[in-house]
Amino acid sequence: MSTFPGAFLEFVRLFNEGRYWDSHEALEDRWRATQSDFYQGLIIYASAFVHAGRGNPNGVEAQLEKALRYLEPYPDRYHGIDVGELRREAGRCLELVRGRRRGGEDEPAAGWESLLPTPRLQPDEALIRGDEPELTPPRESSS
Repeated sequence: MSTFPGAFLEFVRLFNEGRYWDSHEALEDRWRATQSDFYQGLIIYASAFVHAGRGNPNGVEAQLEKALRYLEPYPDRYHGIDVGELRREAGRCLELVRGRRRGGEDEPAAGWESLLPTPRLQPDEALIRGDEPELTPPRESSS
Protein backbone atom coordinates (compact mmCIF):
# COMPACT_ATOMS: atom_id res chain seq x y z
CA MET A 1 0.00 0.00 0.00
CA SER A 2 1.27 3.44 -0.91
CA THR A 3 1.73 6.29 1.52
CA PHE A 4 0.65 8.75 -1.16
CA PRO A 5 -2.97 9.89 -1.54
CA GLY A 6 -4.74 8.27 -4.48
CA ALA A 7 -5.52 11.61 -6.14
CA PHE A 8 -1.81 12.48 -6.11
CA LEU A 9 -0.86 9.14 -7.65
CA GLU A 10 -3.52 9.59 -10.32
CA PHE A 11 -2.17 13.09 -11.03
CA VAL A 12 1.33 11.64 -11.48
CA ARG A 13 0.13 8.81 -13.72
CA LEU A 14 -1.83 11.11 -16.02
CA PHE A 15 0.92 13.75 -16.02
CA ASN A 16 3.52 11.16 -17.04
CA GLU A 17 1.21 10.00 -19.84
CA GLY A 18 1.19 13.58 -21.17
CA ARG A 19 -2.45 14.03 -20.20
CA TYR A 20 -1.81 17.35 -18.51
CA TRP A 21 -5.39 18.63 -18.42
CA ASP A 22 -6.64 15.34 -16.98
CA SER A 23 -3.85 15.33 -14.38
CA HIS A 24 -4.87 18.83 -13.32
CA GLU A 25 -8.46 17.65 -12.91
CA ALA A 26 -7.40 14.54 -10.94
CA LEU A 27 -5.73 16.63 -8.23
CA GLU A 28 -8.18 19.54 -8.17
CA ASP A 29 -10.53 18.19 -5.47
CA ARG A 30 -7.66 17.14 -3.21
CA TRP A 31 -6.10 20.58 -3.62
CA ARG A 32 -9.39 22.27 -2.76
CA ALA A 33 -9.79 20.08 0.34
CA THR A 34 -6.23 20.63 1.59
CA GLN A 35 -5.56 24.14 0.25
CA SER A 36 -2.01 22.89 -0.38
CA ASP A 37 0.22 25.39 -2.16
CA PHE A 38 2.38 22.41 -3.16
CA TYR A 39 -0.54 20.78 -4.96
CA GLN A 40 -1.47 24.10 -6.50
CA GLY A 41 2.08 24.46 -7.81
CA LEU A 42 1.90 21.00 -9.39
CA ILE A 43 -1.48 21.78 -10.97
CA ILE A 44 -0.16 25.05 -12.40
CA TYR A 45 2.98 23.27 -13.66
CA ALA A 46 0.76 20.79 -15.52
CA SER A 47 -1.29 23.64 -16.96
CA ALA A 48 1.86 25.12 -18.52
CA PHE A 49 2.04 22.03 -20.73
CA VAL A 50 -1.66 22.35 -21.56
CA HIS A 51 -0.80 25.82 -22.91
CA ALA A 52 2.17 24.40 -24.83
CA GLY A 53 -0.14 21.91 -26.52
CA ARG A 54 -2.47 24.74 -27.45
CA GLY A 55 0.35 26.79 -28.99
CA ASN A 56 0.14 29.52 -26.36
CA PRO A 57 3.67 30.61 -25.36
CA ASN A 58 2.31 33.46 -23.22
CA GLY A 59 0.34 30.91 -21.20
CA VAL A 60 3.36 28.60 -20.92
CA GLU A 61 5.53 31.42 -19.63
CA ALA A 62 2.91 32.75 -17.19
CA GLN A 63 2.10 29.31 -15.77
CA LEU A 64 5.74 28.28 -15.35
CA GLU A 65 6.47 31.56 -13.53
CA LYS A 66 3.48 31.00 -11.27
CA ALA A 67 4.38 27.34 -10.62
CA LEU A 68 7.89 28.34 -9.64
CA ARG A 69 6.52 30.92 -7.19
CA TYR A 70 4.31 28.28 -5.56
CA LEU A 71 7.07 25.64 -5.42
CA GLU A 72 9.91 27.96 -4.36
CA PRO A 73 9.29 27.75 -0.59
CA TYR A 74 9.39 23.95 -0.53
CA PRO A 75 12.54 22.01 0.31
CA ASP A 76 14.33 20.15 -2.48
CA ARG A 77 12.71 16.90 -1.34
CA TYR A 78 9.07 17.11 -0.42
CA HIS A 79 6.05 14.78 -0.55
CA GLY A 80 8.14 12.16 -2.35
CA ILE A 81 9.12 14.51 -5.18
CA ASP A 82 12.55 15.87 -6.06
CA VAL A 83 11.24 19.45 -5.96
CA GLY A 84 14.70 20.86 -6.61
CA GLU A 85 14.87 19.01 -9.93
CA LEU A 86 11.28 19.95 -10.76
CA ARG A 87 12.13 23.64 -10.23
CA ARG A 88 15.27 23.30 -12.38
CA GLU A 89 13.24 21.62 -15.15
CA ALA A 90 10.55 24.32 -14.99
CA GLY A 91 13.30 26.96 -15.14
CA ARG A 92 14.85 25.31 -18.21
CA CYS A 93 11.46 25.20 -19.93
CA LEU A 94 10.85 28.84 -19.06
CA GLU A 95 14.22 29.88 -20.50
CA LEU A 96 13.59 27.91 -23.71
CA VAL A 97 10.27 29.68 -24.27
CA ARG A 98 11.64 33.10 -23.31
CA GLY A 99 14.75 32.68 -25.44
CA ARG A 100 12.80 31.70 -28.51
CA ARG A 101 10.32 34.53 -28.02
CA ARG A 102 13.11 37.09 -27.40
CA GLY A 103 14.71 35.94 -30.62
CA GLY A 104 11.47 36.74 -32.44
CA GLU A 105 11.14 33.16 -33.61
CA ASP A 106 7.80 31.83 -34.72
CA GLU A 107 6.14 28.82 -33.17
CA PRO A 108 8.27 25.71 -33.72
CA ALA A 109 7.06 23.72 -36.73
CA ALA A 110 5.97 20.85 -34.48
CA GLY A 111 4.42 23.20 -31.90
CA TRP A 112 5.55 24.65 -28.59
CA GLU A 113 5.35 21.32 -26.80
CA SER A 114 8.04 19.98 -29.15
CA LEU A 115 10.41 22.67 -27.87
CA LEU A 116 10.02 21.66 -24.23
CA PRO A 117 11.48 18.54 -22.63
CA THR A 118 8.87 15.92 -21.79
CA PRO A 119 8.45 16.27 -18.04
CA ARG A 120 8.16 13.26 -15.75
CA LEU A 121 7.34 13.01 -12.07
CA GLN A 122 8.83 10.14 -10.10
CA PRO A 123 7.38 9.98 -6.58
CA ASP A 124 9.66 8.13 -4.22
CA GLU A 125 8.61 7.25 -0.68
CA ALA A 126 12.26 7.69 0.38
CA LEU A 127 11.83 11.42 -0.36
CA ILE A 128 8.95 11.80 2.10
CA ARG A 129 9.96 13.93 5.06
CA GLY A 130 7.03 12.80 7.21
CA ASP A 131 5.70 16.23 8.11
CA GLU A 132 3.89 16.93 4.84
CA PRO A 133 0.30 17.96 5.59
CA GLU A 134 -0.68 16.62 2.15
CA LEU A 135 -0.27 13.10 3.56
CA THR A 136 -3.00 13.69 6.14
CA PRO A 137 -6.56 13.09 4.94
CA PRO A 138 -8.54 16.34 4.81
CA ARG A 139 -11.06 16.76 7.59
CA GLU A 140 -14.71 16.44 6.72
CA SER A 141 -16.42 19.77 7.00
CA SER A 142 -19.21 19.83 9.55
CA SER A 143 -22.18 21.71 8.20
